[in-house]
Amino acid sequence: MSDDFNMSMRKFLKQVGVTSQQAIEEAIRDTSSGGKSFEAKVVLSVPELGLEHVVTGTITGQDD
Repeated sequence: MSDDFNMSMRKFLKQVGVTSQQAIEEAIRDTSSGGKSFEAKVVLSVPELGLEHVVTGTITGQDD
């Protein structure tokens, strides 16, 4: 793979990570659910490649 491809993929994945973390933190603040654990699911799709990748996991809350 080319360096340009790798850089654009890394930039995209960084944006996904940062904006996802911000959205989760905001949702937790808005619901006052800081001490709970949450089941999370991310679906990444690239229709042109016929790709659908699912990642699931648990986000453990923490009281302030």
